[in-house]
Amino acid sequence: MENKISTLSNAIRVAFATNSAMNIDAHFGSAKEFHIYDVSKENYMLHGIVPITSKDTDKTVALLSGVDIVYFVNIGPTAAAKIINHGVFPIKYKEIVSIDEELSKLSKMLGTNPPPFIKKICEKRVS
Repeated sequence: MENKISTLSNAIRVAFATNSAMNIDAHFGSAKEFHIYDVSKENYMLHGIVPITSKDTDKTVALLSGVDIVYFVNIGPTAAAKIINHGVFPIKYKEIVSIDEELSKLSKMLGTNPPPFIKKICEKRVS
């Protein structure tokens, strides 16, 4: 992973498919880059930015190693199966969403009552 910046303890790691660096606005298979953050109930920090230089699904999935959740606006069925089999939970948005807004929402959710799939990720991270 390139441009490693920081790591939060007791955090989940999320990736955002982006072409603008500001929004979740890219298809998984055609994203220019993935912005990866560590998110806890107290805060979130940029972990790194992964530029995508080839349209090879297997390489992209490998670059997301260690990520718990990946956000995008669309994904093909083969790529979806590959990331799920790699232990990454996919989240698809139908519209463009601000990365900062999603990070704030996710951080607040971790501090309250997160959905079962996020609780499971948190339990996996602690063990």
